Amino acid sequence: MSQKITPCLWFEDNAEEALEFYTKAFNDARITSTSRYGEGGPFPAGTLLTATIELAGQEFMVLNGGPHDKFNDAVSFYINCETQQEVDRYWDALLADGGSPTQCGWLKDRFGVSWQVVPDALSRYLNDPDPEKAQRVMDAMLKMVKIDIAELDAAYQGR
Repeated sequence: MSQKITPCLWFEDNAEEALEFYTKAFNDARITSTSRYGEGGPFPAGTLLTATIELAGQEFMVLNGGPHDKFNDAVSFYINCETQQEVDRYWDALLADGGSPTQCGWLKDRFGVSWQVVPDALSRYLNDPDPEKAQRVMDAMLKMVKIDIAELDAAYQGR
């Protein structure tokens, strides 16, 4: 059974390129369906119309829809990571070939899609019942671009 709600990512004309990019960025990615424009459409016949891709168990639809809409930060995709190695891998993969880092674990990939690459430790520390520990972690995180678990640990421990 497919998901009840599936995010749809609108690309101008490079959805097929995005599929290749995301299947490299996520080890467990798989394209589950594709459809193509026929004769008389807004793109040449055979151009990808839509595809469904699964990334880390989450289904997405991609669409070649033309230049009408662009991605913005109002929607981002949160990647919950267990280790620094996982943070680093997703961070590097999603920044590849023209992405841009922003702040506090956020980045935009080369297509303009916003991602948050965040270790479990951040949520755990920010939800600590000791407000001083949580605040030290928040202060440390606000100075980061990519989240560094060792720095979060040090802030949590008051070092």
